[in-house]
Amino acid sequence: MVNKDKIKEGVALLLDGIGEDLSREGLKDTPERIARMYEELFAGMNEDCKEHLSKTFHAEHDGIVLEKDIVFYSMCEHHLMPFYGKAHVAYIPNGKVVGLSKIARTVEVYARRLQIQERMGVEIADALIEELGAKGAMVMLEAEHMCMTMRGVKKPGSKTVTVVARGVFAEDEGLQNSFYRMI
Repeated sequence: MVNKDKIKEGVALLLDGIGEDLSREGLKDTPERIARMYEELFAGMNEDCKEHLSKTFHAEHDGIVLEKDIVFYSMCEHHLMPFYGKAHVAYIPNGKVVGLSKIARTVEVYARRLQIQERMGVEIADALIEELGAKGAMVMLEAEHMCMTMRGVKKPGSKTVTVVARGVFAEDEGLQNSFYRMI
């Protein structure tokens, strides 16, 4: 759970540390605003994807179910800077499917935490296998990292792409190729 008082103290220390005047009109309410913002940005820390993936429906469908171009925003745990992009999430049902919005909500749960892109993809794929009993899952994340575009190497527009395959997707190159064609 987010401790807004500690965040406000930390923001005040940060502003003071960079030489800002905390009594300046534009900064008077900044610690409070940042605390509210962090409560929203890190809401996934208090959520469990089981809540979203538990409502399933019986289905005979045994082909690929793909939700693509799911926009996400996350925060890099190394620099506390945003990374954002699109998630493409597929699974092969094993007698049951989940509502399509629940896939996007699962992405959101894991994006709304301090993250690294590689772990986020693994967490999404593993959740589909564990919670849905899916035969396979595959996740591709494409993201621009502000820690790489705004600072450091400063290469705006560059994207990092990660892919995770589980179950039958990991075993079958044909299924992987179908996933890539679909996205």
